[in-house]
Amino acid sequence: MTSRTSVTAALVVVGAAIALTACGGSTTPTSAGPSSAAMGSTAGLTGTVTVFAAASLQESFTTLAKQFEGAHPGVTVTPSFGASSALAQQINQGAPADVFASASQTTMDQVVQAGGATSWKAFATNVMAIAVPPANPAAITGLSDLAKTGVKVALCQAQVPCGGGAAKVFANAKLTVTPVSQEADVKAVLTKVQLGEVDASVVYVTDVKAAGDKVKGIAITGDVNASTSYPIAALAKAPNPDAAVAFVAYVLSAQGRAVLTAGGFTAP
Repeated sequence: MTSRTSVTAALVVVGAAIALTACGGSTTPTSAGPSSAAMGSTAGLTGTVTVFAAASLQESFTTLAKQFEGAHPGVTVTPSFGASSALAQQINQGAPADVFASASQTTMDQVVQAGGATSWKAFATNVMAIAVPPANPAAITGLSDLAKTGVKVALCQAQVPCGGGAAKVFANAKLTVTPVSQEADVKAVLTKVQLGEVDASVVYVTDVKAAGDKVKGIAITGDVNASTSYPIAALAKAPNPDAAVAFVAYVLSAQGRAVLTAGGFTAP
């Protein structure tokens, strides 16, 4: 007899699959038809789920992966974190992955347009913040200080979502900031701050929170701040399609929302 837990889990997956199909990223159906997970059965899921996820999701998705494995003992989640732009390029070049969680709609659109995914769902939002070393040697108090002569600033590369977010912030504030270092992803930028190699950076507020006392966070006022939406998709050529759909459903579930909220993300 089907247990109450199995029925509840099935309903969660069905709701998530419907949401993914209805999302505006694409409405083209897959030629193979719905998988067993999409039809509501997650019993007996096995194998590895490879999740390509934005670097800013590292802490939250590491927790989600462990929780998902606990709920599905036959599944191993293998996350691969990096710049969303780089991950999208890898997917479009044929890298085997089951799920893509991006820090920007632009990079998800690149995957969809290349046929790597047929639908997506926004699952979180994030905003930018200033990060400085704990001692704050340059006495940074606000965004305008980053434009001062002699202040060393590290940013993400322009094509990376966190670099694009910083650029929007500076444009909104009508500031010209010339970084001394441009890094491949947000974690690399934070490392520069933590080591005291730069005086400040502009990163996601969630990364400042995750770094704890290794950095000091300075808020950016809402009138000039920039936000980004995080979309997630089960990939069209996922080696483990049933588990991919189930993992996406878990991220979109109440349990997933709780983990993301604890990490500082807000609902889309």
